[in-house]
Amino acid sequence: MKTIKLFIFFIFITFASQAARRDILINDNWMFRFAHQVSHKSERRVDLPHTWNAKDALAGIPDYYRGTANYTRVLKIPEGWKGKRLFLRFEGANTVTDVFINQRHIGEHRGGYGAFVFEITDWVEYGKDNQLQVSVSNALHLDVMPLVGDFNFYGGIYRDVHLLVTEETCISPLDYASPGVYLIQESVSLQRADVKARIAVSGLAVNNVNLNVRVYDGKKVVKEAVQPVEVKPSDVMYVDVPIIIDTPHLWNGRQDPFMYRVEVTLSKGDRILDKVEQPLGLRFFELDADKGFSLNGRPLRLHGVCRHQDRIEVGNALRPEHHIEDAALIAEVGANAIRLAHYPQATMIYNLMDKYGLVVWAEIPFVGPGGYQDQGFVNTPSFCQNGKEQLIELIRQHYNHPSICFWGLFNELKTPADNPLEYVRELNELAHKEDPTRIITSASNLNDDNELNRVTDAICWNKYFGWYGGNPDDLGAWADKVHSAYPRLKIGISEYGAGASIYHQQDSLKKVVPTGWWHPENWQTYYHMKSWEQISERPFIWGSFVWAFFDFGAAHRTEGDRPGINDKGLVTFDRKVKKDAFYYYKANWDKDNKFVYIAERRCKNRVNPQVDIMVFTNLPEASLWVNGQYMGKAKADKWATVRWENMNLIPGANRIEVKSVDKKKEYSDTVEWILQ
Repeated sequence: MKTIKLFIFFIFITFASQAARRDILINDNWMFRFAHQVSHKSERRVDLPHTWNAKDALAGIPDYYRGTANYTRVLKIPEGWKGKRLFLRFEGANTVTDVFINQRHIGEHRGGYGAFVFEITDWVEYGKDNQLQVSVSNALHLDVMPLVGDFNFYGGIYRDVHLLVTEETCISPLDYASPGVYLIQESVSLQRADVKARIAVSGLAVNNVNLNVRVYDGKKVVKEAVQPVEVKPSDVMYVDVPIIIDTPHLWNGRQDPFMYRVEVTLSKGDRILDKVEQPLGLRFFELDADKGFSLNGRPLRLHGVCRHQDRIEVGNALRPEHHIEDAALIAEVGANAIRLAHYPQATMIYNLMDKYGLVVWAEIPFVGPGGYQDQGFVNTPSFCQNGKEQLIELIRQHYNHPSICFWGLFNELKTPADNPLEYVRELNELAHKEDPTRIITSASNLNDDNELNRVTDAICWNKYFGWYGGNPDDLGAWADKVHSAYPRLKIGISEYGAGASIYHQQDSLKKVVPTGWWHPENWQTYYHMKSWEQISERPFIWGSFVWAFFDFGAAHRTEGDRPGINDKGLVTFDRKVKKDAFYYYKANWDKDNKFVYIAERRCKNRVNPQVDIMVFTNLPEASLWVNGQYMGKAKADKWATVRWENMNLIPGANRIEVKSVDKKKEYSDTVEWILQ
């Protein structure tokens, strides 16, 4: 046994030494200070990811610090790295970032949500300690998206930073910070998949190398292609390698999120120069104005949620465990789709969506003011160019994620003053040029007849009937009207939701003032029940996305149980409490993991002696006990809800218990209510 282990270890070390690329995480030991802190020893140590707005913005201070801060770190560059190429890769820093090596400026990136890479090969001193300084500003820049937004603009280096070390000839990380490998699904069916692997190669000198593309199913190689390449000095050259897979195993959403693994190797003789691995989830999909979305030839009603990338205490400086927890909760509710709003999010969340099988809508931060002041669009060449750069970054960096089926172009833009119509048409054309395989969509809150609603392949609306005016029942009537007036329009609901505090409870149903300090949980539940009834009965609504899955920070908001929070989440900001509406959707969306759940459970103190008891369950029926007395069995309706009306409570404590049985396994839930 020891001999085998040593042999495996030797093989691993040999292989690792041949694979010349090194990826070194440099998140630790940074010194941080605000730009106005110019005195010596004003720095403090921080580790990345980091934001300086974790306290002020999340305390509901609307004028939280939006300015410039400096991060510095020692970068040790060994003498032995001479002849290598060195790159700094930033996963995300908000919003404008300038990078210096030994006090010399090497580059600037404008945009807070995409990755970016600078080559530092010629800027460092080998065999010495080098000073790396990163200046980051989250101030408003009129030539950088987004200009406005109903969320916090956290400042800082809030995602990972990597030092990449490669050979002189490598798979280039400089192509808009993409992996350098694009797996273009030219044609996919149940019988065959035609894929073109496009590889970005870069070299500092002429070099004859081989590109090897292997497709793995687990550890088994199912397809391999080798292509000789003459690399000439350039930033990036592209090499296309065709791959054909017969009777492919498809990526099939939540049902079967299977992925191949593609290994692209750059070699010279027996020596590996570089290697990059990427997922390959083969699938085909389409959108129909009447029938909605289909995946791999079968209808798939997309029901999902929207996610912002922040959370309590850390702001947007999320770590892997945060993304993992978020993804697990989103999967638990039974969602099969997600809108990652309103900007590109961390690579890890896309990876998790690939693995869970959720269909993803990914978008650029072209955000309008919604119900607030100012404009989301300024018609200047610099602003327009920045938006195009951010769109290219989004598509190229996340091109290979099978979960992404939609690219989003804008959210809640206004058309008076500088009208963004022509610019959105340019973005739409650019998106199709960059990626002809995916659907382009947007989120509108404009009038139905606005021309901006008819630029992209599909259009969605942010609709809050029953929260910002009207009643939840109005949603269906509105959708029918739009579908009748514009029968070729592919219609979705990009946002719908209502605020709720778990601390605000009432035992009667009363409509809420959304801008007020009273956001009772039972109105949110009622809102979602009525909204989902409207959505679920209309197959032409190709997708619907609850706003939002988690409460999130919005420092300017003064409502709910405290300032600075948008409380429309189905889950609290700290991820500790799932609100009643969470379980309503779970009962409707997840038919596999059986449960019963008593709604309005947190309304413990009751004033009415007669109550209606409402239960959400994905089981066909349930039985009720009140204070130990059996009150009968009731069937779930078509929306997974069981009700008992006019149940009597006794003064003091009351025990409510619900049970259901499936295949001899019992499921139960219990609450205690106190009649005052």
